[in-house]
Amino acid sequence: MNRTADICNHCRNMIREKEKGMKMSRLISTGPSSFIPENEIIAASPLSDSTVMYLDEEFNGRVDNLTQVMGLHPHYLQAFLRCHYYLLRMDGPLPLHYRHYIAIMAAARHQCSVLVCHHMQEFEQIGVCSDWLRGLEFCPQRLRNLNEINKILAHRPWLITKQHIQALVKTGEHSWSLAELVHAVVLLAHFHALSSFVFGSGVNPDPEVTEVSGVSDDLCPPAMASLCTCHLTNSNQTNRNSQRNAGSELEALMERMKRLQEEKEDDDASEEEMFTRFEKEKKESLLVVSTGFDEEGVPPSPVARFVADPSFGYQDFARRAEDNPPTFKAQDYTWEDHGFSLLNRLYSDVGHLLDDKFRTACDLTYYNMASHEGVDTSMLRRALFNYVHCMYGIRYDDYDYGEVNQLLESSLKVYIKTVTCYPERTTRRMYDSYWHQFRHSEKVHVNLLLMEARMQAELLYALRAITHYMT
Repeated sequence: MNRTADICNHCRNMIREKEKGMKMSRLISTGPSSFIPENEIIAASPLSDSTVMYLDEEFNGRVDNLTQVMGLHPHYLQAFLRCHYYLLRMDGPLPLHYRHYIAIMAAARHQCSVLVCHHMQEFEQIGVCSDWLRGLEFCPQRLRNLNEINKILAHRPWLITKQHIQALVKTGEHSWSLAELVHAVVLLAHFHALSSFVFGSGVNPDPEVTEVSGVSDDLCPPAMASLCTCHLTNSNQTNRNSQRNAGSELEALMERMKRLQEEKEDDDASEEEMFTRFEKEKKESLLVVSTGFDEEGVPPSPVARFVADPSFGYQDFARRAEDNPPTFKAQDYTWEDHGFSLLNRLYSDVGHLLDDKFRTACDLTYYNMASHEGVDTSMLRRALFNYVHCMYGIRYDDYDYGEVNQLLESSLKVYIKTVTCYPERTTRRMYDSYWHQFRHSEKVHVNLLLMEARMQAELLYALRAITHYMT
């Protein structure tokens, strides 16, 4: 990835000077997020007593930056923490050090040093196999065998087949049991999606995650080291200029929601028409691109030591070759009827925890939009969730994809695609470019929906492949 992309010439020269070995002062954005003012996070609703008790009991009372940003939605945070803790620390098929190493492998696919550093620290504290932190070549072949499914899940999950599953469970001394593989797959999807949330919400590294063996300043740099004050000033200026039209933008969105709701009651579109609308939206997603970046970003060292085949990245599903998998028909393999039960069978209780997390993110509402109260936002929430699945080739035959174009403006689509498909490219300018009158907590809710939609999409493809292998 072009390290000097999206910054001014003055600061580009500063970075070049640093690359020549000269010292350069770092610009640090304090607080939990580099996108959200610290006082807005501190002033948010306090966590419930049960959440505080849970943090005390299970996480030694530690409230890291990620938890603070997610804490803008305390009800969701509780569902997330229960699932997160279960995957990493409770009884399960995989040993604890495997779980943290898989988290490192998953986060490294997106150069998410915030998560990589955290789980390197967690791994080291377990006190075994610390040599593995030197890179993939130092970990067991059994873990290295996950490289293929890790990269496919992270970037093109529709390519996963039962052959990939068979290769992992039938590899002699390095084989995985189905239960172990399901645990690994859920961890991979969880941390791919969590990387999207970290980048999308501008979550800063935790200052205490520093003195870790093998972790250099380049791997865990202070937040915003690659962003200049000019970038932030220009972004803020752009934001101020946009405020002039923000009121009309919000009113127009609410009017479109109202009109769509009225048309929905009268719409009697045929199955063929509904399919056509999906295909149109899927093809239009090809035109949604992030500018200012190389087409394929290669993780910089030392994150690269945890990445195999770094040039393998996201490619639009709509650009697939004729012999690649067709559109995933959601009614043929649903989370509710298939994925949920398979998970619970092979990895007890995790299906319930994931389902609670999915439902909490999708149902979460405060019945407001910016300054307007008493608003039903369900149509907007579903458009966000289904647009992510559309980009991943998943179609719901009962959903009118014409709503996506009506509800999601182009700048929001760019943000969604970036955060979901290549989160490491996310910039504050993208975050600032949409919904100018909305609260930061509402944008964080967008990121929760994107994270859960992405994770569910990865799981649907992986669990369908596992089901095909089993049958």
